Amino acid sequence: MGKITNALKKAAEERLERVEKINKIREQSRLVIKKMGNSAVDPKIIAYFDSKALVTEQYKILRTNMLSLNKNHPPKVLVITSSIHSEGKTVTSLNLSMAIAQSTQKPKVLLIDADMRRGRIDRYLGIKHPVGLADVLREKAELNEALFKINVDNLTFISCGSIPDNPAELLDSDKMRRLLSLLRAQFDSIIIDTPPIISVTDSGIVGALSDGALLVIQAGRTQRGIVKRATELLQQTHTKLLGHVLTNIEYHLPEYIYRYL
Repeated sequence: MGKITNALKKAAEERLERVEKINKIREQSRLVIKKMGNSAVDPKIIAYFDSKALVTEQYKILRTNMLSLNKNHPPKVLVITSSIHSEGKTVTSLNLSMAIAQSTQKPKVLLIDADMRRGRIDRYLGIKHPVGLADVLREKAELNEALFKINVDNLTFISCGSIPDNPAELLDSDKMRRLLSLLRAQFDSIIIDTPPIISVTDSGIVGALSDGALLVIQAGRTQRGIVKRATELLQQTHTKLLGHVLTNIEYHLPEYIYRYL
């Protein structure tokens, strides 16, 4: 009976310890949510609210991986795209931009919303900036009118602006090339959020002007054949594919499951 009693006692203690850990995690989550309630920024932009959160750490790892590709000349202009809609590319663009801006080197970071068909960066930030990339490329606004900031050090944004009739032609223009050349001289890191590569040609156009691209893939949703086709399209436009980012991943940590993005 003694052995059975000890085993039951040990099992009860282990269960109690697990419950305490889960309650602690839930309490930490409530603190983050409370902080989110005081801001118009979307809760999915974890790097904005908590630079030490587990999800933010994943973006910091991605940041490190990008910089380590070529330590002497790391990619300065990075395109982020996906195969199809709703895979998490804009959320990835925002979180990665903030993770880069939070690095100890304090680089000057620019995030451009080049999805001039359904851009959402300003919506995720909880603001409406009427002047954006499309307006600059159409010469209806100056660059300094399109640049804006929120309360994140070293990070600047350009929204998509008013929806044009010819987004692909605007991106594939001398004006766009000159703009990127000018911005390269002003910023240490430029992230460009672009439309899904299978839907339209925009990502390939901008990708050819960049130092490389990341392809965002939603785990459990995007089929392998679709990813293969997206990769082929990027290659056809001479876009250097630097890697893939998996979103909507569930992975096990001690005593609980954490959902990444």
